[in-house]
Amino acid sequence: MHSSGILLVEFGAIILGLGLLGRFAGRFGLSPIPLYLLAGLAFGQGGLLPLDASEEFVATGAEIGVILLLLMLGLEYTAGDLVTNLKSHYPAGLVDCAFNALPGAIAALLMGWGPVAAVVLAGVTWISSSGVIAKVLGDLGRVGNRETPVILSVLVLEDLAMAVYLPIVTALVAGAGLMTGSITLAVALGAAGVVLFVALRYGRLISRFVSSDDPEKLLLVVLGLTILVAGVAQEVQVSAAVGAFLVGIALSGEVAEGAHTLLSPLRDLFAAIFFVFFGLHTDPASIPPVLLPALALAALTALTKIATGYWAARRAGISVKGRWRAGGALVARGEFSIVIAGLAVSAGIEPDLGPLATAYVLILVILGPLTARYTESIATWFAHRRGDPDRPAKAVEEVPRPADAEASVAD
Repeated sequence: MHSSGILLVEFGAIILGLGLLGRFAGRFGLSPIPLYLLAGLAFGQGGLLPLDASEEFVATGAEIGVILLLLMLGLEYTAGDLVTNLKSHYPAGLVDCAFNALPGAIAALLMGWGPVAAVVLAGVTWISSSGVIAKVLGDLGRVGNRETPVILSVLVLEDLAMAVYLPIVTALVAGAGLMTGSITLAVALGAAGVVLFVALRYGRLISRFVSSDDPEKLLLVVLGLTILVAGVAQEVQVSAAVGAFLVGIALSGEVAEGAHTLLSPLRDLFAAIFFVFFGLHTDPASIPPVLLPALALAALTALTKIATGYWAARRAGISVKGRWRAGGALVARGEFSIVIAGLAVSAGIEPDLGPLATAYVLILVILGPLTARYTESIATWFAHRRGDPDRPAKAVEEVPRPADAEASVAD
């Protein structure tokens, strides 16, 4: 039994270290996610200095981190936005799933991990990092570009797919049978349908009930409601993350904007703790054996994401330059890949899955900003080498969209 003083020292050191790592990453324009994962690796199982006293506290903080990540994602979209995106851009979502989920599933089967691990790894390779991509688009000044709505539509469809995918994975990793798994999925889909219907019909009433001019009361009500719904969802064998996502969708207007502003710092804090927690439970010695498969999978799915963005932008009538920019921007994986892998790690599914996911995310969260910046230039260079220098050059230059038309994704 560790004293409360040791607990405070360890937890304080974790928070301070995360702050310093975040500042270091920000100075070089990088995502802090790989640094948080490396910090967890350094102080977890088999690391330099295991943190025993604060492990349980960090585990609770990690759960809250996942809940807040999904809540904030839901706050970005209204129910109407989701329905519109489904109707307009579902072909891009299907192509995205086929191009990027299948490589992960096939890789797991080739390594002999079995069907459950295949479904999990398919999700790891499928979902792009909304937070990293949003930051990169802002840093590169591309938020107003014509290809940006295409990028956002792909991300929205991935986020929607999470509401169906997470309950399936939760049931599979828990070892639920066909009947139990079917009931879990039916409950999740039913809950999502009810929330979307209620949000479309009565969203203003819900937001008015939650609304408060006092930031403290608004914070407490939204946070309390989210954790309560997430807990209920978990008890009925539906992912807590899905419950939090649905709460975010149900809130709209000024309430959503106010909650987003108030909860952003909390989300950043607990999300950082979540990444550290995942690293804490991954033995650094387990990464070298899976490094080559992770590199191969990262290279393959970087190309499939570029192809996905190119195809989606072409379908939307975007010029050649914009198509390459859209593809390059979608490469980064991050928070949700780790969330999905974390479900399997917690359930004791394939022991190499956690290390592989960690290495995979580390590679692509670093590579993603580079592909976003240089894919267009590389494609232009190849076009010149092939003797077709005018094709990219003749493409219509992107026209910045008005500021009021800019869309955003979760940080």
